[in-house]
Amino acid sequence: MAHLSDNADLLARVRRVAGQLNAVERGLAGGMDCADLLQLVAAVRGAVGTLMDEIVARHLEEHVARPGLTDAERSQGAAEVMAAVRRYAR
Repeated sequence: MAHLSDNADLLARVRRVAGQLNAVERGLAGGMDCADLLQLVAAVRGAVGTLMDEIVARHLEEHVARPGLTDAERSQGAAEVMAAVRRYAR
């Protein structure tokens, strides 16, 4: 399947997640309070979840719902997103 197009906003989101992970690393290295670390990790988890939601939505729009796709292309697109969701839900 083709790559996502017009993904500048997704790249910006990934960079924010990377910044949040760096904050977790700095907190661990610097002896940050456990409660504060938990808050940082929860923020990372939420940010990754939002990123996943956006990529899934774009995949569905492009590879499942787009007019003109064959039944086989739709089936493949749906199978790909289901596999990703199952891995993510573990």
